Amino acid sequence: MESAFSPVLRQFLQYLKLEKGLAENTLEAYKRDISNYLNFLYAVKQIRDLAGTELRHIEDYLFELAETGLASTTIARNISSIRTFHVFLVIEGFSQANPAQLVDLPRKAMKLPEVLRPEEIKRILEVSSQQGFSSSPMRDRAILETLYATGMRVSELSELTLEQLFPEIGFIRVFGKGSKERLVPVGKPALEATQTYIENERPDVIKSREKTQNRVFLNQRGSPLSRVSVWTLVKKAAKAAGIRKPVYPHAFRHSFATHLLEGGADLRSVQEMLGHVSINTTEIYTHVDRNFLQQVYKEFHPRG
Repeated sequence: MESAFSPVLRQFLQYLKLEKGLAENTLEAYKRDISNYLNFLYAVKQIRDLAGTELRHIEDYLFELAETGLASTTIARNISSIRTFHVFLVIEGFSQANPAQLVDLPRKAMKLPEVLRPEEIKRILEVSSQQGFSSSPMRDRAILETLYATGMRVSELSELTLEQLFPEIGFIRVFGKGSKERLVPVGKPALEATQTYIENERPDVIKSREKTQNRVFLNQRGSPLSRVSVWTLVKKAAKAAGIRKPVYPHAFRHSFATHLLEGGADLRSVQEMLGHVSINTTEIYTHVDRNFLQQVYKEFHPRG
């Protein structure tokens, strides 16, 4: 699909072919990686001139990749592609600086977002319900409530269907990485917000049943809401709530896990709700304060 940066992408691929002599399958991988990256810069970060790309934009994109559950090797390949692309931009005069040279492999790229405090979450939720915030206040409140209540990834939320909701027992069936299924409990506020949206606002945007694909969250045209739209909503709500730190959809997942652990939940339960195969991933992901761990140890260990 043609986009605003398509001419630059074509020049880049030509550069790789002629200057680097890369094979066709390698060129296809570069094309796929950089095309997705450019779409993110244009649609999510609102960048219209690649000379304005900064390190924070690249890190935001890497957070997005991590959120989809991609393997670390795939993310490392994307970083390599982005680095090569920004070298090309400098060589060809599209940009004077190369922000990608500051990206580390792979640890810094996988740096976790900051945890939102409970009061910050509350402010974000409250502002989404204020008059004039958006044209779909019920939907937006339901999305934000669900992100925090379940710790779902954005991709999991945007693909959520009506059949996956079990409000009568307080669970949502989530299909994660590799179509692995898990049942996640969901609290009353999120259930009520979602039900209010489904009953009162969602029917107004439905143009045809086929177009909805039975997804829970729809845009104003009656089509499934995209991940980019969820990103935009979260950023907008955080800004309206007066939160200065960077806030991404993944911050809700991170906060969900951290708040559970700080409240006394066991690591295995949080692992199950996040959909992590290895508990080691959960230990790194939740980033519980060391002082809190010491407090728990002293309180519960017989020899603490």
